[in-house]
Parts: sequence; C-alpha cells; structure tokens
Amino acid sequence: MLQPLHRLCRGHTRYLSTSLATPQSFRKWYQQLWTTKRTNLPPYNHFTQVGDPVLRDKAAEVPADYVNSKEIHAIIDQMVNVLRKYDCVGIAAPQIGVSLRIIAMEFKQGIKKDLSEATYKARQMSELPLTVMINPQLAVTDYTKHKHPEGCMSVRGFSAEVERYAAVKLTGLNREGSATELELSGWNARIAQHEMEHLDGKLYTDHMDRSTFMCTCWETVNTKSGRVEIPFYK
Repeated sequence: MLQPLHRLCRGHTRYLSTSLATPQSFRKWYQQLWTTKRTNLPPYNHFTQVGDPVLRDKAAEVPADYVNSKEIHAIIDQMVNVLRKYDCVGIAAPQIGVSLRIIAMEFKQGIKKDLSEATYKARQMSELPLTVMINPQLAVTDYTKHKHPEGCMSVRGFSAEVERYAAVKLTGLNREGSATELELSGWNARIAQHEMEHLDGKLYTDHMDRSTFMCTCWETVNTKSGRVEIPFYK
C-alpha cells in the first residue's frame, strides 16, 4: 500500500483493564489501565475535527507513480462520498484522515435555492462541476480581498468572517493524472483557498476576524434551553 497512507490518525477510544498479569512490572500494568484502541481507520467516512493532528500536518505530495493507482482512486472516491453526504462544497484529504495533497470541490446549482438572491450575488457564487486536484498549486490572479462568513466541516458548528482573494488559478493533476488548470473567481476562489490551506495544516480560524467567531446555532441553543446537539455524523 502507498506509504503515506500509513500516516494514520490517533484514535481516542479508551478501555479500562483491572487485571494485573505477572510477571509484568507495576509500571507496565499501570500504563495499560488507559490505552489507545483504534476502532476506525482512515480514509474516514466523516470529517476529522480540529484537535486531530492530521489537520495540522503539512500533507505529502502524491508520488507520480501512484497518482493513477487504485489506492489514490479509493481515497478520491471516499472524499467525494463524504463531500456529497454532508452537502459540502469542498474537501481536502486530511479531512478524512489522509495526509496527502488532494482536494475536491463541487458547487451545485441546487445550493442557490437555499440562499437569498442578495446573498448569492453578494458572495459571487456560481456553479462549479465536481473538480478533483492532485498535488494542486495555487496562484493569486486578483489580489482584491473580500470578507464573508465562512465555516468548515472540521470546525463543526462554528463560523467567522474571513478575507480571501477575489480570483485564483489552480494547477495540478486530475483524477487520471493529466495536467489541468482552472481559473476561479468569487466564492469558488474562496473554496479553493480554503481547501489549499488544509493541505498546509492551516484552518480558517488561524486568520479569521476573531470578533465574528460564532456558534452557528446560538439562537437555537437559547430557544431550546441549551438542549442542542451538534452532530458529527450523517
């Protein structure tokens, strides 16, 4: 299997053992009282969450010989599956626990019906067909900055205003390993910048307008007297 795939996330499920097996030392016995037990391995079918070390690592490039491999195709398939399951517009491989430089983006026309016409226009949104980029590189083509609310499925339940460049150019390899280039502007340029940051171990919270950071369901929390849960599955 492709070597970078072994950079697995650390699980946090604990189990308690109370038996003292001789001739183990007390220290070894004590260390085994609380141990890490993996019950689920990447590529995940959910979004990793802030705090997971994979989100702070700089992702490795996919070696040229592996670009068109079944392992990479399986990772891409899982990324697209998670992207669509959660009705998102962008995803990076670290968000499913795989520290490789792969992103996928898709802005469906149907999103428009969930937004006001004013919001859709102000944020310069437009349809973007499913786009997969392996080992992408980003160049800014319009340094004008726009500030809009932004969220992240790896910082579930929160959002903040973030400044992004107005237009960018992405270059990289498509799913089949062919060189590709894409010019993006408006909201789609924002998606690309957001996902590219994931590949460098960054989150939007690193450079957001901190005064605008908010829980996206704060009103519901008050209405329901705090009886609100933020799901991490779907």
